[in-house]
Amino acid sequence: MKTFIEKIWEPGEYNYAAAYGFEPNIHGFIHEDGVRDCMLVVPGGGYCMCVPPEAEIVAKSFYDRGMNAFVLSYTTDITMSVPLKKQPMLDAARAVRFIRSRASEYSLTDKLIICGFSAGAHVCGTLAVHFDDAADSNSKYKDVSCRPDGVILSYPVITTGEFTHIYSVWALIGQNAPAAEMDYFSLEKNVTDKTPPCFIWQTATDNLVPVENSYLFARALKEKGVPFAHYVFPEGWHGLSVATLDFFKGSFGEPYTMEQVDRAVKAVKEGKGINVSDQRRKELETQFADDAPKPPTPPETPAQMAAKFRDVAMWPDLAMEWISSLRA
Repeated sequence: MKTFIEKIWEPGEYNYAAAYGFEPNIHGFIHEDGVRDCMLVVPGGGYCMCVPPEAEIVAKSFYDRGMNAFVLSYTTDITMSVPLKKQPMLDAARAVRFIRSRASEYSLTDKLIICGFSAGAHVCGTLAVHFDDAADSNSKYKDVSCRPDGVILSYPVITTGEFTHIYSVWALIGQNAPAAEMDYFSLEKNVTDKTPPCFIWQTATDNLVPVENSYLFARALKEKGVPFAHYVFPEGWHGLSVATLDFFKGSFGEPYTMEQVDRAVKAVKEGKGINVSDQRRKELETQFADDAPKPPTPPETPAQMAAKFRDVAMWPDLAMEWISSLRA
C-alpha cells in the first residue's frame, strides 16, 4: 500500500477565517499494482469536526475491496463562530478535481465515487446537487469536472426543515440564515435530473439524524428519475460507520482528521479564538479539558456488538455491487 498526504489548495487560494493554520487535505491509500476505481471518503462530525471513526477505517475498508481510496479532511468549525457556507462543498469539489487531474499518477479508472457520513454526507449531497455552483478559478482545473460518478450517503443530514440536525445547520450557515440559504442547503429541494446516482443507507432507529432525511432524499431522486439504492436497517444508533469488529474495538486508524479541531481548541484556550462567544469558549474548555471524563464502557463486548450489527456491516459489500453497475 502506498500512502501519502496532499494539500488540495495552493498558496493563496484558501482563506477560511477560522482555519487556525489548518489547510484541507487528502490522505491516499493506493494499490501498487493495476488501475483501480476511486473512493473519496468524507467523514462526518456535525460540521464541527471530521471524526476518525468515519475516516481511515472506511477508506481501508474500500481499499481492501479493491479500490484506491482517499480521506478528505475538509473545513469545519468546532467553535461554531464563523459560518462555513459553501466552503466544505468547495473543498470536496477541489478534492474531486485534484484526484481526477492525477488519475494516471494514482492509477485510477474514470470512475470516482464519494462517500460521506452524517454531515459529511451533507457535504457530498451538496456537491451532488450543486456541482454547477462549484466553479474553480485555478486554470489547472478549468476543464476537470467535479461531478462525482456516484455518491454514497451514510446516515445523511439532508434537510434544513422539520427533520433537520439543527446543530449541523448552525455550524454551516448560522442560526439566523435567510430562507433562500436554508433552501439552498436543504438538499431534497435541489435534486435535478443531472444529480449523479446515489446509494443511501441509514438505521430506522437513528438517534441523532432522523431517518426521514434518507426518505426525503430518496423520494426527490425518484421524482427526478435519478438512479438510486436505498437501504434502511431496522436497528442501530447514529455513527455506526462500517460496524466491523475493528470499529467496535475503537481501531479507527490515525486521527489526522482532527487537526483543525486541535488547532482551534488550542487557539480558544489561548484567548485567540475568532468571534468565539464566552459560552462556547467555556463549553470547549470543558469538553477538551485534560481531565475530561471518558465515555462509559459499553455493556457489550466488541465481538457482541459486531454480531449484533452484522446486517449493518453488509453495507460496503452492497455498495460495491452498486458501484460495479455504474458507468463512469
